[in-house]
Amino acid sequence: MRRSLAWLVAVPLMLGGSQLAHAIAYRIAYPQAHARTLHLLATGHSYLAWLPVVLGIAGACVLVSLTVAAADAARGAPPRGLPAWAFALLPPLAFAAQETLELSLHNGTFAWQAVEAPTFLPGLVLQLPVGMLVYLVARLLLRAAERLGRALGRPLLAPQIPHVPAAIRATLQGRRVTGSRPARAPPRAVLA
Repeated sequence: MRRSLAWLVAVPLMLGGSQLAHAIAYRIAYPQAHARTLHLLATGHSYLAWLPVVLGIAGACVLVSLTVAAADAARGAPPRGLPAWAFALLPPLAFAAQETLELSLHNGTFAWQAVEAPTFLPGLVLQLPVGMLVYLVARLLLRAAERLGRALGRPLLAPQIPHVPAAIRATLQGRRVTGSRPARAPPRAVLA
């Protein structure tokens, strides 16, 4: 399996996991739905309306990558692993960049104040357990694709022919038991 396939499974799953932790952090900081909605609109989260489309594309990317990984395994390509450090490091970095970018684009200037928001620390802390959960899901999906590919790539077993004694086998093949030459048919005139 190519390493790029493993990353094409991992990155969309990390994106989904990061967004899950992002949503949980906002639920923790703003338990009331009305207050949460007002804060999301005031801090540049209007792009979240497109999140289902983005997550759908990411899911399709994961599905295609898993299909190709299964095809690689069917051809006997060795599997590639996913680095655990990526799932521990990339989601917190992506979350910090996302929070800063959201507020910066909304205000029109670089907004380092995003780190002072009540959602920043819970969201950052949640990235690690969610990242590890996503790592386990990615490994399970890649392992399942590999096993499916190997099962599909395995040659079908030839049907086993039971042991047949030599006399019966020779008769079935049209030969005399005593010699190796085939038996002679009767003359055509006799058959007519």
